Amino acid sequence: MIEIRKIRAEDTWNLRHKVMWANKPLDFVMLPNDSDGFHYGLFKNQQLVSVISMFVNNNSGQFRKFATDKTQQGNGYGTQLLTFLIEEAKSIGLQELTCDARVSAVTFYERFGMKTCSEIFQKSGKDYVKMIVKID
Repeated sequence: MIEIRKIRAEDTWNLRHKVMWANKPLDFVMLPNDSDGFHYGLFKNQQLVSVISMFVNNNSGQFRKFATDKTQQGNGYGTQLLTFLIEEAKSIGLQELTCDARVSAVTFYERFGMKTCSEIFQKSGKDYVKMIVKID
């Protein structure tokens, strides 16, 4: 059974760490403004397999630290979670949603109507671009 629900920031940290930055200390994936965000988890049979965090500023949202357990990737869980997040953003009246996407994931985000809106930049040795989708 698949369930998506709000979770606490600290519930995202282990999965963020394991998937995104396993070679860094755990506090590397803890955001200074985590307490200000909305955090969601996708659970498969009550096991947390995907997480995403959204931070709202006026009519714009930014999602960060989107991670799906490597053993569960390719099963559509990330797609379900991002689709859910876009609907959440729409329901609270946001006009756009942005993210800093790893260049390797751009085609994934394009499937959701996201467009690249920056040059490539680096964070911690990885290549990223800013992406945006308008919400109607």
